[in-house]
Amino acid sequence: MSTPLPGPDGDLRCHWCAATPEYLRYHDTEWGFPVADDRRLFEKLSLEAFQSGLSWRTILAKRENFRAAFGGFEIATVAAFGAADVQRLLADAGIVRHRGKIEAVINNARCAQALIAEQGSLAAYVWRYEAPHAAPFQTLSTSPASQAMSKDLKRRGWKFVGPTTVYAFMQAMGLVNDHAQACVLRARVAQARATFRPPGA
Repeated sequence: MSTPLPGPDGDLRCHWCAATPEYLRYHDTEWGFPVADDRRLFEKLSLEAFQSGLSWRTILAKRENFRAAFGGFEIATVAAFGAADVQRLLADAGIVRHRGKIEAVINNARCAQALIAEQGSLAAYVWRYEAPHAAPFQTLSTSPASQAMSKDLKRRGWKFVGPTTVYAFMQAMGLVNDHAQACVLRARVAQARATFRPPGA
């Protein structure tokens, strides 16, 4: 567990967001705030898949390129991608050109459609895995909940959804508040989570 650092305004923040201005904006406006929008949830799962073996800084810098290349991560749009789209994406220097990950995201969009047909929404599914934070903040790379979600997604045919990838997704999408205890955003995220009503709850 690392010590929070003061930001430009002097308030303490999670140490990792000091690495780059892009991290600071992401930390202050997105990371940990609860999300119920299926498109955003699918986008984050997709970007976490692309991050596998890379840094989030690399993916965040290319996020707008990814959005343009993958039709805004609209699930139906990506699910309809075919071989020509795979070749187009492999030629796109603005994204991570990894055939396995590209094909996994297309596969996962189709799996997401099946899951939505069964569960009502992607949000209703993922928020069933919300669990109390049972460890010191920012000390885990997986959790029992992320392991359970990962196992079930793999059973459903999803790819690049290991428990570490899923835990990073859960941290970012607000299923767990992993802001450091002294971080100024921790209370804001806690308030947002307290008023959030997951779909199907």
